[in-house]
Amino acid sequence: MHARDTIAAIATAAGHGGVGIVRLSGPRARAIGERIAGRALRPRHAHHARFVDAAGDVLDDGIAIWFAAPASYTGEDVVELQAHGSPAVLAQLLDAACAHGARLARPGEFSERAFLEGRIDLAQAEAVADLIAAGDARAARAARRALDGEFSRRVEAIAADLLHVRVHCEAAIDFADEPLDTLGGAQIRARLDAIADALDALLAQAEQGRRLRDGLHAVIVGAPNAGKSSLLNALAGVDRAIVTDVAGTTRDVLQEVVRVDGVELTLVDTAGLRESGDAIEREGIRRARMELQRADLALAVVDARELDGARQALAADVAGVPQVLWIASKLDLAPDARLDGDWVGLSARTGAGLDALRARIRALAGSDASTDGAFTARARHVQALAQARGALAEARGQLAHEHLDLAAESLRQAHDALGEITGRVRADDLLGHVFASFCIGK
Repeated sequence: MHARDTIAAIATAAGHGGVGIVRLSGPRARAIGERIAGRALRPRHAHHARFVDAAGDVLDDGIAIWFAAPASYTGEDVVELQAHGSPAVLAQLLDAACAHGARLARPGEFSERAFLEGRIDLAQAEAVADLIAAGDARAARAARRALDGEFSRRVEAIAADLLHVRVHCEAAIDFADEPLDTLGGAQIRARLDAIADALDALLAQAEQGRRLRDGLHAVIVGAPNAGKSSLLNALAGVDRAIVTDVAGTTRDVLQEVVRVDGVELTLVDTAGLRESGDAIEREGIRRARMELQRADLALAVVDARELDGARQALAADVAGVPQVLWIASKLDLAPDARLDGDWVGLSARTGAGLDALRARIRALAGSDASTDGAFTARARHVQALAQARGALAEARGQLAHEHLDLAAESLRQAHDALGEITGRVRADDLLGHVFASFCIGK
């Protein structure tokens, strides 16, 4: 720890405010803080001070607080200088800290140091950024649970069970001539079954947590002139897309981020799917199909006057999307259309059916379910859990054929995948990617 530089950054949001904070962390944080405050600092005491720059000129009156290592956010000595929230004053304080030997912090470097000092694990560090970026109270509560370690404890519990099975399995390799059942094979299989159930449950909750954080990537698809752009405008509440009676008006991908009853949607309007000789329209159709490959939800729009044939034409395009919502549009032109439970009837022109559509979207996003105990998660967490589940399935298959060495390797891969979530197993480039997304002062 003592070999590290002392870092400094403005920790409050950009702009004017009543109070602004400059934060320092590192071995020289206390000394630099005392130089700027012009007085000695006691740990965890708020000291009124007149802040001065390196030349001794007064910058502002404020409060200086020293958090002595290791009882601080980063695990190092941390000093916070609380001044008036003038961008000019805070910039001068930051310059003074650097003049006394600190350097400007990188994005996320304070949280990175907290992770490296063992104050928090990697999933908790990411939850800090999620809490800062939370768009509503539900997301903030979920991020708080992740920061408190709810997600990490679940991951670590599964990892501990996996480690126990790994030890048992690798010990059995030394007795390969014996049948596995005589070496506790039944207990190993039973424990793996329990681990698989726990992993499936955690993966489902992590996916819900990812949606809380990222929202849904929803792609609107359908034939030309089916009402896709009208749907985008209706959900966005503004005329975002051009709407005409001419088929093929939309030729490129158009994105709009909207909130539907607390659920964040990245709505993507696409070109109508059909065979076309127009080169520009063909490119738009290609891009539409690319968007479907990464969609969480397809809003499949069909003219209510052409339900059966149009649905069959779209079925292949949306087959790979995790969730599909079938929408019968232009219902005002087909009031006698018979819709079963799969369909949501909608008239973007009159607004009929919009409330039902929002309710279905909310249900598909999982926000109708109880969020008690929910935690935020990221796409990389979901991917790591899926990798662990796949490796675990391979291990179970290999044990069924008593291939102990192969099963042990698959169990190691599953264990390592879980370790990547909390940072127990990590690569430097992963850390760089994670902390680069943080704000400077955190």
